[in-house]
Amino acid sequence: MKKIDLTMDNGRKVEDNQNSMTAGPRGPVLMQDVVLMEKLAHFDREEIPERIVHAKGAGAYGTFTVTHDITAYTKASLFAEVGKTTETFTRFSTVGGERGSADTVRDPRGFATKFYTDEGNWDLVGNNTPVFFIRDPMKFPDFIHTQKRHPATNLKSNEMMWDFWSKSPESLHQVTILFSDRGIPDGYRHMHGYGSHTYSFVNADNERFWVKFHLKSEQGIKNLDVKEATRLAGENPDYATEDLYRAIERGDFPRWRLYVQIMPEKEAQTYPINPFDVTKVWPHGDYPLIEVGVLELNRNPENYFAEVEQAAFSPTNKVPGIGFSPDKMLQGRLFSYPDTQRYRLGVNHGLLPVNRPKVQVRNGYRNGFMRCDDNGGGSLHYEPSHYAVPTESPEVAEPPLKIDGDADRYAYDTDENSDFAQAGDLYRLMSAEERERLTQNIADAMKGVSEVIVKEQIAHFFKADEEYGRKVAQKLGIAPEGGSR
Repeated sequence: MKKIDLTMDNGRKVEDNQNSMTAGPRGPVLMQDVVLMEKLAHFDREEIPERIVHAKGAGAYGTFTVTHDITAYTKASLFAEVGKTTETFTRFSTVGGERGSADTVRDPRGFATKFYTDEGNWDLVGNNTPVFFIRDPMKFPDFIHTQKRHPATNLKSNEMMWDFWSKSPESLHQVTILFSDRGIPDGYRHMHGYGSHTYSFVNADNERFWVKFHLKSEQGIKNLDVKEATRLAGENPDYATEDLYRAIERGDFPRWRLYVQIMPEKEAQTYPINPFDVTKVWPHGDYPLIEVGVLELNRNPENYFAEVEQAAFSPTNKVPGIGFSPDKMLQGRLFSYPDTQRYRLGVNHGLLPVNRPKVQVRNGYRNGFMRCDDNGGGSLHYEPSHYAVPTESPEVAEPPLKIDGDADRYAYDTDENSDFAQAGDLYRLMSAEERERLTQNIADAMKGVSEVIVKEQIAHFFKADEEYGRKVAQKLGIAPEGGSR
């Protein structure tokens, strides 16, 4: 076997990697043992701050291939022609748990894909659910605090969760999904993915359309029951991570089919459901799914830290033909996500191989923590200039988005029942067995929670569906006060 020389960061060979330099055989370690000092200093810094949410995850490389023409709606180059293939990197995750938590907890799952397009990187950053718990970013830190640990006990707290949800009725739709069978997916391969938010498409004629993204698993939906999930949490807490890695390793490449829902820009003004409210779905009867292409994951990372832990996703990473919307939660994420990556990885995180676009990057950014390229060399980093410097491209500008109104703090314009209607519709779509498991899961999670909180939450269930509220109340042994729907 050929010898491989161990070196220090400066390239010099290490003479002894087993014994520290000391003052005599039993003496103290010497500061001049620079090999030891460098080794310990690097070890002390091996872990970067974990993500506040989506800390535990797994990822893989793959391809996206266009199967249907949607150029009537978007000029984005990756959709330019049927058969076109774009390289991708996808990261799956749990949401509330820490980096060492179990893969099989009841929790939404993150589903984020980076498309390395020929116009730059596009990140589709979503979840395995089409809706979310809240619709205003002002509430996001508070919501996440309820999913983390109690500041006094450092324990997860059902009291905090249900306290927040009972005071935030817009969460009921997502809560119903979370405590249904789909609340614990059987690994990452057997769940759907959604962009969740409303985004926009712009076509070659500069027309804007509102769009929702759906990724449907070709492996089919499979979920874990509570007992099996609990068993796996103890025996194999990395169950989903291992399942994804082993499937790709043996050539069983998972695939998802991408669909979109399209709403013409003007229809948003009169549509009875606020199309920018992330707690709501667009009924497929009004806006049917349109097939776009296939996402396949076919290559495992070679180094987890470099390629999965350092992968940085943000909805701000978009390309011409794909844009944003007035969705308030999306607008908040446009700040929060890139700001999180700057905190975790540094201002130059875009230079890391997993985050680097396939196209050449030209900008005036210089210096900063962990600048790991030539720092722009001697090129000028300002404009306007008489010299050849990077300048803007007006042709990729989006059409104007009309904005009108007085600056103030507004709640979403919803009627009294709008937070409950879709949750009730979802409940009534479930089989009797699914309803039984849903209400039992909720009752189990509410045991020990203060009665005043439980009763307020049960009232929400009643407003969604009378049977829904009654079943939860019965399982908790509480006289309902919700009334009928």
